[in-house]
Amino acid sequence: MLEDGRRVLLHAERGFTLTARSTGAPGNGAIPLHETRDSLTQDVLTVVLPDDEECAEEHPWSWLAELAQARGLAVPADDLRGLPYEVVFTDAVSRWLTPG
Repeated sequence: MLEDGRRVLLHAERGFTLTARSTGAPGNGAIPLHETRDSLTQDVLTVVLPDDEECAEEHPWSWLAELAQARGLAVPADDLRGLPYEVVFTDAVSRWLTPG
């Protein structure tokens, strides 16, 4: 998020897959949803963030800076290290997470 309120999405090419397993219990065949927006956010961050400080150097900060520069933002990789990741869900995932 920029100071002027614009949001710049740096990377959206990765996906995330969940697998649901049936318990074999009788019923209407629906599998209960145990995921929440918070639990999915944490799962995604666990996948994309470095494991610890040693791995932080291996994190693709330079690549993310290049993505930002391709969008017209002059930001060095070191500045990106201090920014939080934000997980943005598609409309389809948001609908899936909303009980209906």
